[in-house]
Amino acid sequence: MPTITSEKDVDALTMTFTAHFDASVERVWQVWEDPRQLERWWGPPDYPATFERLELTPDGTALYYMTGPDGEKIWGRWTVTHVDRPNRLEFEDGFADADGNPDTSIDTTVSVITLESVDGGTRMTLLSQFPNLETLQQMVEMGMVEGMTGALAQIDAILAA
Repeated sequence: MPTITSEKDVDALTMTFTAHFDASVERVWQVWEDPRQLERWWGPPDYPATFERLELTPDGTALYYMTGPDGEKIWGRWTVTHVDRPNRLEFEDGFADADGNPDTSIDTTVSVITLESVDGGTRMTLLSQFPNLETLQQMVEMGMVEGMTGALAQIDAILAA
């Protein structure tokens, strides 16, 4: 299991998750780039994700849903703003409807993913930037820390396959 840490910074309006994997940067990048691999870990264990679209190019989009234990689908979308394969990915992250239209009832966040080679493995850092304290608190209350920690813990099994 990877070592996973999380840090909430209310002054900077960020949440940062860091995980270490015994795999190369290129291999860890694949768990982002391949939609079938991404589906196996993006959602928490009890909310698996299904990606209907994944375009990891500047101005590309991703459309996915997570299916809850009761069958409820929670839709999300990314708008990709920067790609530096295999070291950095940036996107706006938000909720959506089944057609991919943004859900404007909750603000979007900015996600910055960096992959760095360290000690023969890879350190993956996921930084979420929030537009305001209200959105940060709302995401924490929705279980972001537990959900992302659970999601990241699923990556080792994918890397080992």
